[in-house]
Formats: sequence, structure tokens, C-alpha cells
Amino acid sequence: MRDLVNNIGAVAALAPAVLTATVTGAALDLIGFGSAAVVINTGAIASAGDFTAKLQESDTTTSGDFTDVEADHLEGALPASLEANAVVKVGYKGFKRYIRLVVTKNGGTSIAAGAVLVKGHAAERPVA
Repeated sequence: MRDLVNNIGAVAALAPAVLTATVTGAALDLIGFGSAAVVINTGAIASAGDFTAKLQESDTTTSGDFTDVEADHLEGALPASLEANAVVKVGYKGFKRYIRLVVTKNGGTSIAAGAVLVKGHAAERPVA
């Protein structure tokens, strides 16, 4: 069996919580890594909640500099609407240093969700 844990970086993209409004995750630095994937884990949805997710990218951590990641810079696709009790993953193959996750409330009451950024192809191994 090959070692994975010492060859990836993992950071919280969105802290697990019950989301009742649109939430923008922190800027996540990709320096030192050649690939990235975001894994979203959802729980219960209250009152027919309708939430969507998207990735944004930037060369800086300035909030106003982030733009939506174009579809051709994603490996896979995010669903039109997040479902309850699901795991969704999407890869990032763009060229910006920072990415962040945005979960948008379109209707309903709430969704339980959290997300992790998995960074791969590290320039230096093992990864702490």
C-alpha cells in the first residue's frame, strides 16, 4: 500500500456548521502544491433549503480580487444544488495562488455543511 497521508496537505475550507446565510470561506494558499481538490460534506437541510457552492480564485488574499473559477479550470463539477447527507468533490486545475469556497443560500432555512481542501503533488515531502 502506498503512503498518501505524508504526500498531501489538508486544511479546512469551511468549518462544519449549520449555515443559515451565504458563507465565504477563507483564502486558501496553494503555494508548494501542484494540485488541489475541495471536498464538501453536507448534513441535514431544513425547510427545503436551497444552497449552491462555487470556487473562487485570486492571486492575492484581497476579498475583492477573487473571481469565480471558470468551468474549464475545474476537474468535475459542483451540483446545481447541494443535497442533504452528501459528499461532493471537485478538483481545481487553475493557475492562481489562492482559492476559496462560497456557499450561497438561495432559499429555505439552513444546511449543515463543512469542507476540506486537499492539496496534492507537494513540492516538498513529507508534508507536515
